[in-house]
This record gives sequence, structure tokens and C-alpha cells, in this order.
Amino acid sequence: MIDLHQSTTSYWQATGSFRQYPKLDRGAHADIVIVGGGITGLTTAYLLAREGRRVIVLERDRCATTDTGHTTAHVTMVTDSRLTELEKGFGRSHAQAVWDAGLAAINQIDEIVLRENIDADLAWVDGYLHRPVADGSADDVASLREDAALAQDLGFDVEWTEDIPLFGGAGLRIADQRRLHPRKYLAALAERIVALGGRIHEHTEVTEFLESPLGVKANGHSVKCDEIVLATHNPLQGLTSTVGAALLQTKLALYTSYAIAGKVRKDTVPDALFWDTADPYHYLRLEPRRDFDVIVFGGEDHKTGQAGDTGRRYQSLQRTLQKILPSVEVTHGWSGQVIETADGLPYIGATGEHQYVATGFSGNGITFGTLSAMMITDAIGGRRNPWTDLFEPGRKALRHGLWDYIKENADYPYYLIRDRFAGVDSRSQRGIKRGHAGIIKHKGKKVAAYRDEQGVITMRSATCTHLGCLVGWNEADSTWDCPCHGSRFAPDGRVIAGPAETPLPEVD
Repeated sequence: MIDLHQSTTSYWQATGSFRQYPKLDRGAHADIVIVGGGITGLTTAYLLAREGRRVIVLERDRCATTDTGHTTAHVTMVTDSRLTELEKGFGRSHAQAVWDAGLAAINQIDEIVLRENIDADLAWVDGYLHRPVADGSADDVASLREDAALAQDLGFDVEWTEDIPLFGGAGLRIADQRRLHPRKYLAALAERIVALGGRIHEHTEVTEFLESPLGVKANGHSVKCDEIVLATHNPLQGLTSTVGAALLQTKLALYTSYAIAGKVRKDTVPDALFWDTADPYHYLRLEPRRDFDVIVFGGEDHKTGQAGDTGRRYQSLQRTLQKILPSVEVTHGWSGQVIETADGLPYIGATGEHQYVATGFSGNGITFGTLSAMMITDAIGGRRNPWTDLFEPGRKALRHGLWDYIKENADYPYYLIRDRFAGVDSRSQRGIKRGHAGIIKHKGKKVAAYRDEQGVITMRSATCTHLGCLVGWNEADSTWDCPCHGSRFAPDGRVIAGPAETPLPEVD
């Protein structure tokens, strides 16, 4: 075993460069001050800058280094709280809302990568939820079956499998999750923020919050603003009262989680996301390289500050991983912090007038960090967001039964295209009848397939060439229509109406 006491640099920090940004050295004014330069802060800054807002990001250390730099970057709608647990705690439609929110965040990442042409190793991969690595019981299998049945009933692309790749045994296959290199992604996002007129200042610690006029103090300088976003993972008090801030802290539990990375021969491990149902659970993913693959394996969580020899956690992970992959060469080990909440859902929303917070992401930092940016951007823009009541720090509407998720959000744009995100119409070409079409799975990708009256099938990419949304079949007009911005395509992929300018690409 390698000695990880001497080197705990995460794999992402070791392999993803990030340009340096200057310290704040003078007073400034912005529409929005964002405190924290991780996934939440930088995504929020990017979305707001795209709307023409003046943004300033203030980071105490280096961007994408502390918590985001120590993630394992599983980009998934699958939450630490099991789907059946969410149903018991919040009701059926609200359990759907939680996974819906994650699915929308995943789509947001897709759109950003496509729009900005970001090379961040983003890939669509399957996720697998399976019984514990060490051992499991019939009860584990039964509970997994319940999760699978509920997910299918709610319209998610989940299926039961009796043979989980790599680990064996039964469990859930969740289609179309993502994995990416978080530092590469955020490095490109930061550069785009600056290109849009935003400012990023590193080594700039906010030491005081100002009420009149609204603003912050950092490095001895004042930055005035109209809105403040606290994107610091563990939230600062900001302008919240001491009592209010203390109350929020009582709802948070901080855990340390450990991860190791190691080399294996290419194609030894499937390119997928894996989680087991142990407590604490293990998680594994792959990061492809040119001549080998890197395996990232994590777990061994404990409450922060409540464990003795933390080096034993790395050793335990190594032993477990080497049982699964005896030939793995472990190269990196690091720890990160995850924040759990009392009810398993994050807190995202306003904690005071013109002040927003996002925290409690559990093991879904990339997904919920992105979602937080979407929700806060909507709130600042005065737009309705379907998940405001669900994740609001006080949960008032949810607690008193005042929120009907499905009814109140039926006309929100996400729900007009939800089924395109969530699944496919058919598993194979054989499911497409003559004169009909559907989105199918082909070589791991979603494909727009049309079969004419003579039985000849035409397959094109299902991704709209405008901004990357998934097209859907218009039965009445026999066209592929984009629900996001209205582009229309003929069955052979030709553009009928824009804003798309190029046809849907052919598929082998």
C-alpha cells in the first residue's frame, strides 16, 4: 500500500490546471457578489453573467480547490436518500421532484458544455445501485426492487438487472447519468465568466457583510452590490441574524468522506457510475486516459472530527478496491467534506432580503451545486422555479402541505420536455413500427429512429444541433421537433425550421 499520509492532493487537482485570478485590491460595485468559487459559485456567476448581470466572485483560497476540488464528480439524479425513503418522507410527487431537479441540473451541464465547447471529459454513462461490496442480504435486494419499481412508475429511465457489471448480483441500472472532470469544467467556466464581463478574485476572504448600502468587505476593501450569494459549502452567517444562522447550522451534519484513485489497464472496468447500499456506502467511477484508465473509489465516511487514525480509512479503501481489482495501482488519495441535512434534502434559497444560500448537498455536490445556480439565478431574475418550495431553507409550504408539485408546475418549460430527458420510447429498432418513429438506445446513445412504410429505418442523432436539447417525434406532421427552441427536422434529419441551421447527424 502507498503512504497517503504524505500526499493527499486529489486526482482532479493533479490533472486539471486552473489559471490564477488576482486578489481584490480596490473597492468595487457589482449587481451580485458571489462568495465562494466552487461549482455553485462559478455556475451561478456564469448563468447571471450570461443574462448581462455584473458579477464578482470572491474566493478565500483558489477556485475549485477546497470542496469541489475534492469531489468524485458523480453527476447523477440519484440521491443519498433512497427514492423510497423520499417517498415516505415527502410523498410520491415530491420524491419525483427531487430526481426531476437532479435531471434538470444534469441537462444544464450538458447545455453549458455544448454551448461553450468545453472539453471536460463529459460522458453519458449508466449508473448502478447495488447491494454492498462486502456482503448483502435478501432485504437489500428487496429494497432495491422497491426503488426500481417506484422509479419506473415515476417515469425515470431505470431498469432492474440481475447482473451488475464488475460487481455482479442484482440491482438498478439508471440510464444517462454523467461523469466529468470537475476542474477542467470549472476552469473553462471561469474563463467564460471573465469573457462575459464578470470578475473573479482569489485569495480574497470576505470578513464583513454590510447592510446599508448592501455589500461586503474583503482584503480591506468594500464591494457594494444588490444581491449576495453565499456559495461556501458550509454557509457563512452573512446578513442573517446570529440566531437564524445558528438555527441553520443545527440542521447540518458535516461528514468527511475518503477517496482513492488508481490506474488499471484500459477496458478493465465499465465506464459507469457505481454505488452500493452499505452504510456508509462505497462509490466507484472511471476516468479514461489515453493509455490506461483511472478508477476513483470512495467511502469510509464519518462525522468530521470524530475519527482517530484517518490513515486507516485510506488503507481500508485500498484493501476493498484491490479485492475488486487486484491489479489496480493506487496513485492518489484525498478526503472531502459532505454536508447532510436533517431530512436529506439540500437548503437552497433566500435566508434574508437579497441574500441567498446553498448547502447540504450530501453526495450530490456537482448536481445540486448546478441546481442551486439555476434556482438562485431564477430568483434574482424574478422567475418562478418549480423546486423553490421543495428546497427552501424553511420548507414552509412543504411542511404545511401548501405545495402541489405536479399541479403548480405543469406549464414550466422543464415539464414540457421531461420525458425527453427521462427516457427512450423503445429499447431497439425492432420496437419501431412502419410509419412510426421514436427515440431509441443505440450503442449507448439516444437516437432518433424512423421506419418508413417500406420498413426502411433511418437513424439520426436525437440531439438538436442548435443548443443540444433532445428532439421528439411529431406524429401528426412526421417531423422531429425540438421542445426547447422550436427547431424542426425531417425524418432524414434535414432542417425544416430554425433556429437550428445544420441537420441532425447520421448515425452508423
